[in-house]
Amino acid sequence: LIQAILRRSAYLVLLAENPGSMRQLVRLCSASAWFAETLSKQPVLLDELIDQRALYTPPSKDELRTELRQQLLRIPEEDVEQLMEVLRYFKSAHSLRVAASDITGALPLMRVSDYLTWLAETILEVVLDIAWRLMVEKHGAPLNAAGESGEPEFIIVGYGKMGGIELSYGSDLDLVFVHDADANRFTAGAKPIANSVFFTRLGQRIIHILNTFTTGGQLYEVDMRLRPSGNSGLLVSSLNAFVEYQQSEAWTWEHQALVRARVIAGSTELAKRFEQVRHTILSQPRDPAVLAEEVITMRDKMRDHLGTAEKEADTVFNLKQDRGGIVDIEFIVQYSALAYAHQYPALIEYTDNIRILDAMEQAQVIPAQDAETLREAYKAYRALGHRQTLQDKSTTVSDHDLKDFRAAVSRIWQSQVVGEKA
Repeated sequence: LIQAILRRSAYLVLLAENPGSMRQLVRLCSASAWFAETLSKQPVLLDELIDQRALYTPPSKDELRTELRQQLLRIPEEDVEQLMEVLRYFKSAHSLRVAASDITGALPLMRVSDYLTWLAETILEVVLDIAWRLMVEKHGAPLNAAGESGEPEFIIVGYGKMGGIELSYGSDLDLVFVHDADANRFTAGAKPIANSVFFTRLGQRIIHILNTFTTGGQLYEVDMRLRPSGNSGLLVSSLNAFVEYQQSEAWTWEHQALVRARVIAGSTELAKRFEQVRHTILSQPRDPAVLAEEVITMRDKMRDHLGTAEKEADTVFNLKQDRGGIVDIEFIVQYSALAYAHQYPALIEYTDNIRILDAMEQAQVIPAQDAETLREAYKAYRALGHRQTLQDKSTTVSDHDLKDFRAAVSRIWQSQVVGEKA
């Protein structure tokens, strides 16, 4: 870090003139290898240490939106490269702020994930705006069934940690793109293209803006494998194609993934239609025994491929993949949502695990004590995972850590899912 700062004398002056910032720098870098490495790569972020009130007072989502749009107003719309740099600095600065609050205990775990998720949502909204403007400038806006151009009939759907409002530092974004434009229409510009082609290129441009490495780094790594048919499927699906796939071709694990899906950005009207589709798919009555068998089979496959090797299972614990870990809790939640949503719609109202567990408890599909155990275990696992990330360590910890939680989660897995298979 010192070597990185030495190359720019202005930073030495900044620290010399701001002893409070120097103290914060030492404190935070001592506590987190991730924090020190981030500053080493981008010393310009030292500016964020000067205003300690901003450093430890996270903004709301509306404040994030306002701040970002004000920063972008200073950049000409046609200067896409500079717009991308502003987005990258904005993300890095706020990631550093939330890390400072996390390290010092100024923010609890759930607020940290909220902040990181709001940050990604704010950036995705702007990225969609930029990509849409660039596409319309070149090809014109897509025409709807009435031959008119209006609000973009396009949404970005977040899955996984993004959908579940549980982003961590360095999380990639599991996304699915959906449009609802008339496939038989074309755009209205000087270089018209089919609506379907327009939205495919729009999706490609969004991914390019997010994935490209610049001097400010990468915004986010994007994972599109949860779209219909996975990597072999279309990059952007029409809503009708999405519905048909979910009803006739999707595997049970894809319906599990849909439990954590929510619209992040795009058309408000299309978002409402997507939510209706999601509710319909997840509310289908299912045979609990058949469902349990399919969920257990998928869980076993994941553990075999991603969990700790058998010869090491007695010494280390993978927080996410090993028996009694995070994925077991997620699968208990997803099984319950799919098994009982037709009776209790509240189970699929929210996409985050904690609130679904609350709904499960209220619907009495799980004993209150077990629901509380799962909530506490889930928060403990994620808190430890955050600490490991801030120390640049993996999510594999000593087998002695969290043994009571592991045993409790395994017991509840047996009663809530394996017991249903019988």
